[in-house]
Amino acid sequence: MAAPAMPASPLTDAPKKPWYRQLYFWVLTAIVTGVLTGWLWPEAGTALEPVGTTFVAAIKMLITPIVFLTIVAGIGSVDSLGRVGRVGLKSLLYFQAGTLAALLIGLLAVNLFQPGAGVHAHPGDLHLEGDASQYVKEGQNQDWWHFLTDLVPTSAVGAFAEGNILQVIFFSVLFGIALKAVGPVGEPIVDGVQRLSAVVFKILHYVMLAAPVGAFGAMAYTIGEYGISTLTSLGRLIGLFYGTSAFFVIVVLGTVTAALKINIFRLLRYLREEFILVLGTSSSESALPRLMAKLEGLGVRRDIVGLTVPTGYSFNLDGSSIYLSLAAVYIAQATDTPLSIGQQLGLLAVMILTSKGSGGITGAGFIALAATLSTVGTVPAAGIMLIFGIDKFMSECRALTNLAGNSVATLVVARWEKTLDVARVNRILHAREQPPRPDEKPSRQTDLPTQLPTKA
Repeated sequence: MAAPAMPASPLTDAPKKPWYRQLYFWVLTAIVTGVLTGWLWPEAGTALEPVGTTFVAAIKMLITPIVFLTIVAGIGSVDSLGRVGRVGLKSLLYFQAGTLAALLIGLLAVNLFQPGAGVHAHPGDLHLEGDASQYVKEGQNQDWWHFLTDLVPTSAVGAFAEGNILQVIFFSVLFGIALKAVGPVGEPIVDGVQRLSAVVFKILHYVMLAAPVGAFGAMAYTIGEYGISTLTSLGRLIGLFYGTSAFFVIVVLGTVTAALKINIFRLLRYLREEFILVLGTSSSESALPRLMAKLEGLGVRRDIVGLTVPTGYSFNLDGSSIYLSLAAVYIAQATDTPLSIGQQLGLLAVMILTSKGSGGITGAGFIALAATLSTVGTVPAAGIMLIFGIDKFMSECRALTNLAGNSVATLVVARWEKTLDVARVNRILHAREQPPRPDEKPSRQTDLPTQLPTKA
């Protein structure tokens, strides 16, 4: 019997848009314009806050339904529920390894360069105020095992309403497994989910038309509210964080992709629109739906994308992990708090747990940092006031690194499952094959196995 023909995607032969019509060009232009607006007219920039927050809210509005539909459709289309469990287990194993590597690299960098040396801040002179005080309070009330108890929602509808990705994943996996278990009865529902996905991705396309406006408002507010001078006052710490994150992405993640025979720079270029969108909005969530579609466009199986990417937004926060280790030891250095190697490793062990399950929560980085410092007790939690002013500028780097880490993680899991067509990935990354547009629902081509049966 001859191998079935691969269905052609209607978008495969679509002509490439000129650079001035690409989304990344307009978002990048909006970022530059926003920076200038916030710098030259700070009051006007601050007043533009609702523009940025409204766009991010519009994206968040679609995240939970897209995660639900993608996971359910993915599980419903697999031939074995055992494959779902295998993908989930492999994803969590990789996430744990990635988190540990990020924490260790951050720890090594802050000890090597010691950005907090010479600050000599007295803990008694530091007073928690405003949002920082609230974040510390939440962190002190947050136990290390919170992500386990927060996994199960008290209401399925509430999980969607609150935008809790981790709880939506939990409910979606249960729903998908039950749908698969009922057999033929659930097949019409799976088909309905596929059709509904097309509608939701079309809504996403409409929302993304406002991306440049949202990026302009978000960047103008950030510069207008905090000022460019804030960047220079703690420039050494900011530079170390950005440099360490770049090292992690290029060297660590680059080594991982090289083992897959994929070039990290071409992968980053392929995802440039998503990175620029994250840079403009300071939120990795704004690129989540497009990232999932882009990875499916590379040929990664839908169930792998649906399970790995959303789960990674809670469990594979490489940028947040680097930030945690850098910030905790920086505060110790700045307050002249001595930390032995054993104490630093103790901090690291707690961070492995406190860094989990915080994706999508406002102030998640500060809450996790406060929870870590409160649990260990060796570094004064009030020291977070030293870095509170630059957190907005640090959040961009956290989000960018998280995005890169989850992209690579998805490719690794797909390779472990032996379903990643590396040759096709490289053809797309080298622009020799046009992938489906990320603002449209991917074609059913991505549902098919990459290795088609040969003639018997």
